[in-house]
Amino acid sequence: MKKQVLNANEFDSYYQRYIDKLHDKTELIQGFIDGKTQMISFLKSIPEIKLNFSYQPEKWSIKEILQHLIDTERIFIYRCFRIARKDTTALAGYDQDVYIKPSNADKKSLDDLLNEFIINRNNSIALLQSLTTDDLCFIGNANDGKMSARAAAFIIIGHDIWHIEVIKEKYL
Repeated sequence: MKKQVLNANEFDSYYQRYIDKLHDKTELIQGFIDGKTQMISFLKSIPEIKLNFSYQPEKWSIKEILQHLIDTERIFIYRCFRIARKDTTALAGYDQDVYIKPSNADKKSLDDLLNEFIINRNNSIALLQSLTTDDLCFIGNANDGKMSARAAAFIIIGHDIWHIEVIKEKYL
């Protein structure tokens, strides 16, 4: 499945910023596999002293960003799953800021967070491998907007790239 086949009617325009981070030839499952490798390598390259750093008091630390990526992948792969199974029930949005404090991300080790990321990513890959092209093309309703199953999945990859760029620009 290639990103180039996504149509603008498959996702709300808010998510275009993440879709735009993907190469036109990005294949869905390989994008998840490559993204896992890149994320692990990138995070392991960050000095430990920087992991709890935030560049402003109200901004998240790098560990909190990683937890946010894990949580967001859980939510979006759940959306992908529900939509791919032809569930037309409107799926609720979520307030990302509410999730961070109770996650206690800054108290977790990088190894623990990476283990959580890897397990979560492997589960996402397994789900995507089980879906057909027709499943992935089905369009449902998430956060009061149209979303195809494959758009929900592609958004995860672009969202990761977005946050890696933010870390490089503002944290390192």
